[in-house]
Amino acid sequence: MNVFFEESGDFKAGAVMSQTPDSYQVELASGKRCKVKSRDVLIQFAAPSAEQLLREAHVIAEEIDLDFLWEVAGLEEFGYADLGKEYFGATLSPAQSAGLIFRLHSAPIYFYKKGRGHYKAAPAASVQAALAGIEKKKQQAIIQADYVEQLKAGTLPSSMQAMAQQLLYKPDKNTLEYKALAAACQELHTSPERLMLATGGIASAKDLHFSKFLFDFFPKGTGFSHLMGNVTPPELPKNLPIADVAAFSIDDISTTEIDDALSVKTLADGMLQIGIHIAAPGLGINREDAIDNIARSRMSTVYMPGDKITMLPNELVEIYTLGAGQTRPAVSLYATVNPADWSLISTVSKIEAVPISENLRNNTLDELVTEEALAANEGDYPHKADIAVLWQWAQSLEQGRNLKRAGFGLKPEQNNRTDFNFYVEDDVVSIVARKRGSPLDKIVAELMIFANSTWGKLMNDHGIPGIYRSQGVGNGGWAARMQVKMLTHAAPHHNLGVDQYAWSTSPLRRYTDLVNQWQIMACIQHGVTAPLVAPFKPRDATLFAIVSAFDAMYSGYNDFQSSMERYWCLRWFAQEWQAQRAKHVEALVMKEDLLRLVDIPLVIRLSGLPSMPRGSRVMLDIIGWDEVDLTLEARFLELLSSPDTALTIDEEETEADQEESSDEIGDEIADETATEIENDSLSTPEIPELSTDTHQPEP
Repeated sequence: MNVFFEESGDFKAGAVMSQTPDSYQVELASGKRCKVKSRDVLIQFAAPSAEQLLREAHVIAEEIDLDFLWEVAGLEEFGYADLGKEYFGATLSPAQSAGLIFRLHSAPIYFYKKGRGHYKAAPAASVQAALAGIEKKKQQAIIQADYVEQLKAGTLPSSMQAMAQQLLYKPDKNTLEYKALAAACQELHTSPERLMLATGGIASAKDLHFSKFLFDFFPKGTGFSHLMGNVTPPELPKNLPIADVAAFSIDDISTTEIDDALSVKTLADGMLQIGIHIAAPGLGINREDAIDNIARSRMSTVYMPGDKITMLPNELVEIYTLGAGQTRPAVSLYATVNPADWSLISTVSKIEAVPISENLRNNTLDELVTEEALAANEGDYPHKADIAVLWQWAQSLEQGRNLKRAGFGLKPEQNNRTDFNFYVEDDVVSIVARKRGSPLDKIVAELMIFANSTWGKLMNDHGIPGIYRSQGVGNGGWAARMQVKMLTHAAPHHNLGVDQYAWSTSPLRRYTDLVNQWQIMACIQHGVTAPLVAPFKPRDATLFAIVSAFDAMYSGYNDFQSSMERYWCLRWFAQEWQAQRAKHVEALVMKEDLLRLVDIPLVIRLSGLPSMPRGSRVMLDIIGWDEVDLTLEARFLELLSSPDTALTIDEEETEADQEESSDEIGDEIADETATEIENDSLSTPEIPELSTDTHQPEP
């Protein structure tokens, strides 16, 4: 005897070897034996053989007309045998019974299973809807297949052109377009980004990185029209006292958001009055007004080589920027200094209108204003005497900070690193090395640090909160103590060598500085009653939210800037390669397999690099680069020179720690100068986190 039975949703047939009241021992055609419960057996038959029955049943199942079978079934639940009699006739052969079961089971659209061998015909509306769905899927499959073929042929389907970024950065994986893109990538063994570049969905690798950033941070675009609405920029404040100074700024040639200027005046008693003048957009922007909401939504100007996205609308920037030949509102910090020993006598803060005589550019002055030229009183340039005075005081300020650093247990800072400025025109990049710590850099940096520290103390003395940056506070190891934190109360910044440090000197470019400017102006205007009228009161929850949001957004902006600088470094290689100038490049060993190129600010990892001391200079052979992955492929050629290896291991570790510390200090100082440059200098020690390079060592 043979049986036809159901097992785990599948139908099988086999010869019965033995039987009990509850089960059968069955041998399948494959020779495998299994135990079958009696309740699972649907048909018992003597002939034909189990194997032949299955063959015949499948043939019969294919011949059954589903539509006619559904009409015959009626509306009530039925057993397969009852329906078989209606369809085939009074008597069913074992093969017909099995074929009918196969057909019923394979058509869930027409028949709902109700138990072993029992079914019920689906309602007509359900059948029609299901058939329409199947037809729709067939048509979608045809369209999807067509999309795949177009993509493989290098053409982007028209329906995908407007959603290219959506497909790359935040796809709906249920759409035909995404499924087609994924299928084409799988067949071509490529990534969606590269396929979009190949088909024109993304114009270039630069646009790929830029559009990803915009998609994440500026989904509605970088313009201000959708934010401004009917808002008009504020007018210049009237009736401000006009300062009796001729102030000047020092910035890069491409800077447009000029928010700091300096002045020098000799007083009647021979003392010097040194002024630090900061643009005052806080006079025209009020907390929670429309422009404040815009600034808070962006938190900072975004910098990248050749371009920027400003925090504030250009109309407002033009009103408050400290442009030459204009008198503009400013928050001024005046320091009275004794030129005999450059000691600080007193400070006073004012809100006033400041005449701006010049916008000096360090691109043209760096070669003229050197330490040697200043010492010899050489050269001819605007505000030469003022710059000489500021240089002397800047050196004194630096010495004072180094003494404070020593009190914090740190060595004197070292600002001998090289920064790099990026200039991009018509997709041609120039990378210009610039030694950190030039006189102009130091003047601006020291005076801005002085202002940020002084105004931080002013807020703290008046009992109102601000947004401070601190370092070296708290417990933990070196890394924990050196981490820069943002707080709403005054705390030391050990690396800078100040007791408190509150960003206040870039209110056109950073929201934290604008917030602090409101608080500082409350101190200046209201004195001891400032806590009652300051926009942010102690323990204001909104201030904590601003700190958290700024920290996250500023970090994202910096990551993007670093990525774009890395991209332009690779583009520089492409330019030099075409000019036959960049086949071999020099690099410095930072540690282990980490290298920093000499000519451009690019840090790479080179696996298999022979062990050598930090600071060793090596020659690399450039094999290639990838502007999508931002990777560089190179191999080690030869060791050019080694540093002094007389240091012990402990001394080397100390020097390494000091270098890292110095880099952090330099970045803080550079933030007051280099970040004012539209193409901000790259902090190379941070790049290894972005590096995913793969390299081949010398055979």
